[in-house]
Amino acid sequence: MRQVLEKLLDDGRDDALLRFTLGSICLQEADAETALVHLQRAIELDPTYSAAWKLRGAAMLKLSRIEEAQHIWNEGRAVAEKKGDLQVAREITVFLKRLDKQCAAANKG
Repeated sequence: MRQVLEKLLDDGRDDALLRFTLGSICLQEADAETALVHLQRAIELDPTYSAAWKLRGAAMLKLSRIEEAQHIWNEGRAVAEKKGDLQVAREITVFLKRLDKQCAAANKG
């Protein structure tokens, strides 16, 4: 599937959905660096694509870029709330709470 989508990209098609899908596949394949590139481009193409913000934060977390993940998720939650995408806003809130707990536990140890 990834190769088919990359071919579409190579053939000149470039839109937020294609980039989001590629980013999602790359994350599933544990290729967070490439996922980050696609998800960033998805957001450039559609700054209101709240699901792309959510996955971009997840990619940052996979790369151990904790502060950047928090920042992206906070931005993404604001985008989702403004757009009325309450499900994504709730999911990001859960991710942020988990990350806060992990950071607090790490600082205690």
